[in-house]
Amino acid sequence: MKITQIRNATNRLEYAGKTFLIDPWLMPRHTFCFVDVPSQPYHTPDPLKEHLPMPFYDLPMSKEEILKDVDFIVLTHIHPDHIDISIEDGTVGAPLNKTIPIFCQNEGDAAILKKSGFQNITILSEKSITAGGVTLRKIPARHGTFIPCGDAMGVLFEAENEKTFYLAGDTIWYDGVKNAIETYHPEVIALNACAAETKENGRLIMDDQDVWNVAQTAPYARLYLTHFNNVAHATITRHSMRGKLLNYGVTNYDIPEDGETINY
Repeated sequence: MKITQIRNATNRLEYAGKTFLIDPWLMPRHTFCFVDVPSQPYHTPDPLKEHLPMPFYDLPMSKEEILKDVDFIVLTHIHPDHIDISIEDGTVGAPLNKTIPIFCQNEGDAAILKKSGFQNITILSEKSITAGGVTLRKIPARHGTFIPCGDAMGVLFEAENEKTFYLAGDTIWYDGVKNAIETYHPEVIALNACAAETKENGRLIMDDQDVWNVAQTAPYARLYLTHFNNVAHATITRHSMRGKLLNYGVTNYDIPEDGETINY
């Protein structure tokens, strides 16, 4: 398997001969701010950050290259830093080929995808399904330390002659993540780890201590750390995460730059 970091939580996973595009946020840089979100439901602890235009950086390659030969799309949840969302009508995924099979977390997200023109939508569950020789299973996630910032999911990938891959998604460290690791023993674990936070929900995804907890629970695994350097509510960068993990003595991880591919 190999994973290419695109931007934020957007990654291309090549696994068992199939290509999965994960959380495709492909809009141009500096497209929207927190204050542009209708009704402004979320606020950053530092109010100045609400005016920072996101995403911070351009895509590291063309959309055509990112979308080339994609077999499946995995959408862990519908948030504006995981898939392009139209402010005008709420439809999502404008640049995507709507005929490509897409996996999502629940009926609510499936309804939005259907409204947006997607034609082949599958809702994942904790019972496994098989697609293109790859077994996929929904893993619970908790998207906030106070009140969850909506639903989100992780996904477990399994296939013959491949390492088991756990995409944790937008989640903090909690029993659901621990149970998934102890049940399935994934050899590669992708963690969204920029410690993004809002006033309403607290910390939304993992921070350095959460990464340390995963490393302690799965010392045999390689951790793929992603979701860095492109959103205004992040509190940890790639650079600062490396320093924090050095203090913990954690070494079994990779933090790819945008456009970088890691082979496992």
